[in-house]
Amino acid sequence: MKEINVRDARENFASLLTQVEKGGEEITILRHGKPVARMTRVEAQDAAPFISRASLREGIPPMQGTAVDTVRALREEDERG
Repeated sequence: MKEINVRDARENFASLLTQVEKGGEEITILRHGKPVARMTRVEAQDAAPFISRASLREGIPPMQGTAVDTVRALREEDERG
């Protein structure tokens, strides 16, 4: 594991990112000699899955009637208390 101070990390960020991404290296960033952050590669299973809008829509049941009918029914229900 490589250790680097904040100033050097700031000046060489792109290079450090490449080392982490391509080489799998872990880099600890130090401030005043003490670790404050760690750069590590994100593995595929760690990344949050992307859900498409189409797949989200598939899970929603189809509306019964029109939007006007739904609003009218909600208003009537609200008036009844």
